[in-house]
Amino acid sequence: MTTAQILTRFSQRSAVVIGDICLDRWCTYDPGTAEPSRETGIPRIGVVSTETSPGAGGTVANNLTALGVGKVAVLGVIGQDGFGMELKRSLEARGIAANLLVEASDLQTFTYTKLINAKTGVEDLPRVDFITTRALDAGVERRVLDQIQARASQFDVIMVSDQAETDQGGVVTPAVRDLMAAMARKNPEKVIWVDSRRRSDLYRDVIVKPNNIEADDASQRLFGRIDYYALRNNVGRKPMIITHGGEGAYVVEDTGIKHVKARKVERPVDICGAGDSFSAGAAMAMAVTGSAVEAARVGNLVASVTIMKRGTGTASPKEVLAAEK
Repeated sequence: MTTAQILTRFSQRSAVVIGDICLDRWCTYDPGTAEPSRETGIPRIGVVSTETSPGAGGTVANNLTALGVGKVAVLGVIGQDGFGMELKRSLEARGIAANLLVEASDLQTFTYTKLINAKTGVEDLPRVDFITTRALDAGVERRVLDQIQARASQFDVIMVSDQAETDQGGVVTPAVRDLMAAMARKNPEKVIWVDSRRRSDLYRDVIVKPNNIEADDASQRLFGRIDYYALRNNVGRKPMIITHGGEGAYVVEDTGIKHVKARKVERPVDICGAGDSFSAGAAMAMAVTGSAVEAARVGNLVASVTIMKRGTGTASPKEVLAAEK
């Protein structure tokens, strides 16, 4: 199939992103307003404008919508706070269904606050992250599991966004991983696509997409060496796709490891979110073609567009086709 044929079929598919759904807050501050506080003497950061967008798994969902996927939803946990309201509004404004989100009164919404210098346009101060470091409440976890069991099968593609970098606090708990494995075994033809920053080796019988650093770390933990075959076999018999920045991606299957080269891009503007855009394009292409190599090829094309945009950019089908020329 051609790229155009693959992209056209995205509109006939649906996808749900399960896991850590975050709010990105892009706060522009004026350094000229940094006079010290009268009470503490500590210089203030004077934010003069704020933009919001879905982050973490929300970035994946945003990319799915931009690529023309027919129905996109997110399933995760948000707090009953202002950030949660902002996140729902940001999702819905982009055509992403937020009705599967579980609200918890005792949690704060996972939020990244990024501080941009108004004079330079550069993010030059430490990010302020609102995170959770304790285990997900058992009752909240049960509600998440019930939502997955009740609703996830209604979607053609299930994408798991395991973005939490703390040992505890993420939405993708061991019970969620076990449920994903059970669903994969029950529905072997369904695309269940996992992107995990720290725990790719803990999944079973699904398609796992680590980047090379994540894959190397997981491989060293398990075997004391870098062995992509062994890492993939530890997860199961589904393809494993390992992204490698500008080099492209490596597809690990029974037949061997195939290098799928990326389109050459001179001077990328911002690589933030490249993995999320790759996953969005690749997972949908996998659902359409059934080929992990074709999935990696399309994922590379999508990422080559988004890295030429500031922030966690997206790619439209038109832009992806133009990138192929």
